[in-house]
Amino acid sequence: MCSKEQMITLPLILSCAYDERVHVLVLVAGTNQPSNCETLADAFIAGLGEEALSAQKLRIADLAIEHFSLRHYEPGVPEEADFRLVREAMEGAAGLVIASPIWNFGVPAHLKNLIDRCGSFALDRRQSRGKLNGLPLFMIFTGGAPSPAWRATLRSALSGIALALQYFGATHAGTHFEARCTPERGRFGLVVHERPKSLQHIREKGKRFSRIFRNFGENGSLPPKLASANALRSALQKIFGRFL
Repeated sequence: MCSKEQMITLPLILSCAYDERVHVLVLVAGTNQPSNCETLADAFIAGLGEEALSAQKLRIADLAIEHFSLRHYEPGVPEEADFRLVREAMEGAAGLVIASPIWNFGVPAHLKNLIDRCGSFALDRRQSRGKLNGLPLFMIFTGGAPSPAWRATLRSALSGIALALQYFGATHAGTHFEARCTPERGRFGLVVHERPKSLQHIREKGKRFSRIFRNFGENGSLPPKLASANALRSALQKIFGRFL
């Protein structure tokens, strides 16, 4: 049986082996099981599997990770086993996917805490330059609000997640928002498993982004548009870093 670091190498089939050259780390921040965000994440993983890419899925709620404090930025501070698992997975990944519900205009606290903790290895010693070297990032969000609310308010409210990881050196490659994840008005629950169009759509996105992840994993290259955006971000970060 697979441990916490589940590997998916074929659509909807779990395996504990994967190709270390090209794999994608999928962090699921859902607090319910089953959850809408994890169901979509599994469909995305199935799309990766169709392109023979493997995925390492970790449910953050299952991990024992200490709350961030400044001591975690000090050299030589011991790392708990679950945090070391995340660090090693992220450092060796060809792509990063974050799947999270939206609660009250934000993400679950354990996701934000994990991002804060990642600064201990994803930033240089001055905390001014990212070390993820362009790692492609795809984000999946689920919420009860309709799509117009996402465009009007939620997108800006959640932009800090992408900005933090871009500051760490990741490249934001895409975002999917699944609206109206409510069985009925005022009640939350699993609904996306009954949305074949949504599941197929996110599965196709997994197939599409597998090319980005594969190229990055094999030769470190990004599509021209993403490479240009990443180069600009890196240049600006380098300039601003001189003043920190």
